[in-house]
Amino acid sequence: MSLAPGDACHVAGPNGIGKTSLIRILGGLLRPFAGTVSRTGDAALLDEKPALDPQLPLGRALDFWASLDAVGKDARQHNIARTRLDTLLDVPVRFLSTGQKKRAALARLLGQNAPIWLLDEPLNGLDSEGVALIEELVAEHCAEGGIAVVASHQPVTLPRHRILNLPDFAL
Repeated sequence: MSLAPGDACHVAGPNGIGKTSLIRILGGLLRPFAGTVSRTGDAALLDEKPALDPQLPLGRALDFWASLDAVGKDARQHNIARTRLDTLLDVPVRFLSTGQKKRAALARLLGQNAPIWLLDEPLNGLDSEGVALIEELVAEHCAEGGIAVVASHQPVTLPRHRILNLPDFAL
C-alpha cells in the first residue's frame, strides 16, 4: 500500500492486532518483522504520551517544543488558539484533562510542519468538539498536500481516505 500527498488512511482492527506497532514502524521507532517500509519526508507522531513535562505550566511546556521545532511566536500563538488552549497556559500539565493534553499534543504536532502525520488513537479522551477538531485539522493537512495515517478504534471522518483493516490485510 502507498499513500500520496493529500491521502489519509484509517487503520482499524481489534486490540492487539498491531495498529500501534504499524504506526511506530512508519515513524521509524520499530523495525518491521518482515518486508520493508519506506517514507519520503518527516513524520510527526501523536500517541498516548503527550511528551509534556507534567510539572511545567502548559505554556512553558509548549515553549520547550516550539524552541526545538523552530516555531515562530506567531505560529505558536496560532497553534495554541487553534487547539483552544489559550486559557490554559498557566495551568500545570499534570492538572489538564486527557482531552486537554491531547489538544496540547496537537498544538505541538501543528508546529512540527511535518508532511506526514501518524496519529495513534487520536480521538481517545476527546469530546465531540475535540473529535471534530481532529477531523478538521487532518482535512486541512491533507488539503495542503500532507499525508495522515490514523489508527483508531473509533469511526473517524477523513478526506480521500482508505481503510486498512489489519485482520483483512494480514490474510
